[in-house]
Amino acid sequence: MSRIEKLLEYMKTSDKDSFLQHALALEYIKIGNDEEARKLFNEILLREPTYIGSYYHLGKLLERVADFERAIRVYKRGMEEAKRAGDNHSYNELQAALEDIEE
Repeated sequence: MSRIEKLLEYMKTSDKDSFLQHALALEYIKIGNDEEARKLFNEILLREPTYIGSYYHLGKLLERVADFERAIRVYKRGMEEAKRAGDNHSYNELQAALEDIEE
C-alpha cells in the first residue's frame, strides 16, 4: 500500500484532520499532482488558518506553476499568522521565500 493510499485510508475516519491533509498534499507534490495538493492546502488554510506550515508549501507550489502574485499573498498571510503565533522560525522561512520571489 502506497503512502497516499494509507493516508486516504486514515482520512476515511478523520477527513478534516489538517495533519493528515498536509501529509497527503506533500505526497501529491512528490508525484507531480500539484492540483490535488493545492486543493488540500487551500482547504486546510480556509478551515485552520493557523496551520502555518501549509503556507510555505502552498507558496512554493504556486511559484512552480508561475502564479507569483498569489504566492506572494500566501507568504504574507503566513507571515501574519506566524507573527501572531510567535513562531519566529516559520516567520523567517516565509520571509526568506517572499524575499526570493520579490527579487
